[in-house]
Amino acid sequence: MAIVAVYAGLFVAAMIVVGLLTRNRARTGIDSVKTVTFGDESAVRPNRWASVISVVVLFLIWGAFTGSKLVPIHVPGPFVGDTSFTYTAENAEGQRDEATVTVRVVPLGSDEDEPEVPEGDGFAKNDVASLAVYRSQIIRVEANDEGADAEGFRVVAVDGQPLDGLGEGDSIQLADGVINLTRRGSLNFVPDRGVQMQPLYLPSPERVWQALTETASDGYRNFTLLEHLGYSLFRVLAGFALGALVGIPLGYAMGLSDWFRGWFDPIVEFMRPVPPLALIPLVIIWFGIDETGKVVLLFLAALWIMAIGARAGVSGVNITKVHAAYSLGASKWQILRHVIIPNSLPEIFTAARVAMGVCWGTVVAAELVAANVGAGMMITAASKFQQTYIVVMGIILIGVIGFGIDILMRKLEGWLVPWKGRS
Repeated sequence: MAIVAVYAGLFVAAMIVVGLLTRNRARTGIDSVKTVTFGDESAVRPNRWASVISVVVLFLIWGAFTGSKLVPIHVPGPFVGDTSFTYTAENAEGQRDEATVTVRVVPLGSDEDEPEVPEGDGFAKNDVASLAVYRSQIIRVEANDEGADAEGFRVVAVDGQPLDGLGEGDSIQLADGVINLTRRGSLNFVPDRGVQMQPLYLPSPERVWQALTETASDGYRNFTLLEHLGYSLFRVLAGFALGALVGIPLGYAMGLSDWFRGWFDPIVEFMRPVPPLALIPLVIIWFGIDETGKVVLLFLAALWIMAIGARAGVSGVNITKVHAAYSLGASKWQILRHVIIPNSLPEIFTAARVAMGVCWGTVVAAELVAANVGAGMMITAASKFQQTYIVVMGIILIGVIGFGIDILMRKLEGWLVPWKGRS
């Protein structure tokens, strides 16, 4: 929730600042002669300032919540260093004595020695402990105390806070952490973890970059990074191409023929909400675990989206254009070629972009089908060994490639369908 709140605050602040800076900037091009822009999709263009700031903000939040050295500001991180707390012990004779426990919290992977402290003069002896950041440790403070084995010996307070009345799960707040009581009354010390994410859950940007360079040079599980990405890209493009090849004619037929609409509409509407992941067992049974099964799964992920997009494109054609073509003596084939197809292309391109995104999202599941190469396989294998930096790297690469394909499709749409958004 903290990350969401920070992102929302930065979003609003950036929008206000950029709005103030660009308030008086004159529009150029065809937009400069428009009198109405709200609600006109053709007048809406991506704000480049917003795009740049969005990426920068996401990177800053990522770095701030992971302790990255690449960003100047960080949220409070976990405690690292030496801390101490006192405990009060009571022996069998009812006498009480205090001792100090010094705890050294070290970074993950560090092998620093435990701190050295004098034992003390009373029957309660000082203790030391060492643990890694984000970890906890049960500290048996009475283990080295004199008379600890005698019946009636107990720890009665920590940092002056009495333990009487506290049970399992209760906590005692310390300066740099917290003491949790276990079922047997032992003291479980948990150092302050701050607000930053643990590397196991979200690695820092530099760790992901290091994973990228290592994987690019050394490969991962007997395949290079380019081979992993190339296989995934091939599967996605093959499945999408087959889905478009079948789905677009099917959508046109459903939009132009009552018989086709009645015959295929129940099938398309039934399969459309079924997630591709639910089809994996059937794909394995029907097509095996080779490349065919993966491509078929991606084909099914794209098929229904492309069919619905083509059908919606036909349904959205302005009927006055059809009447005008008929009045000029056009045949059905000419109407299809010169009226229906050009006017349905915007819907088809929109469906194609959605289908490509769904295919990229499904490729991870498709490569679960006994794949030994691919970006999805790389992510899945890394997750089994808690290599989160590989997982994040794979997700970023899939997103970058998918975004690049989407940009190419938008450029292609602008070239092939320049009339989009205009009557």
